[in-house]
Amino acid sequence: MPEPKKHAETRGVMESVLQWIPGFRGYLKKENRRESDTLQRDWLSDRLQRSKRGLDDYARVLADAAAIETLPEVDRLRGQLDKLMGRIRGAMQGYSGFFDLVDIDQSVLDRVYEYDVSLMEQMARLADDVDQLGSRQNDSTADLGPIRDQIRSAEEAWDHREDILKGLE
Repeated sequence: MPEPKKHAETRGVMESVLQWIPGFRGYLKKENRRESDTLQRDWLSDRLQRSKRGLDDYARVLADAAAIETLPEVDRLRGQLDKLMGRIRGAMQGYSGFFDLVDIDQSVLDRVYEYDVSLMEQMARLADDVDQLGSRQNDSTADLGPIRDQIRSAEEAWDHREDILKGLE
């Protein structure tokens, strides 16, 4: 799956030419933003999904060491990740909905794009930390609180993104 940052770089020659046609440029940018947003949401949810392997591997280490008291916490983290991925996948597509009816200031859309970059970095760090749980080869029950806090922070960041898109910020 291509990374969303590469989307603008890989658009076709025809799109590059058509962006110069008066009146079409704004439409093209809007359509590209929608497609980029879909790519971004797919990338975020897929990255979080892949990171769950780390939770599965960590749960196996705990089970093999008979340290089952931590398994319910691992399951709760898995559920929180699933909930976050569902919100990301199910979010309104791109900059659609009422954006089709209202003329949105270009600076607001640019701000959402900038926010999306920081959101992707935050989600990638979370996914990396979850991935690393699986590399633990001992039976120590790591403090899963920091990962729980990262998931909560990611949920709040997603809430903030939705507020920006709804114009509630």
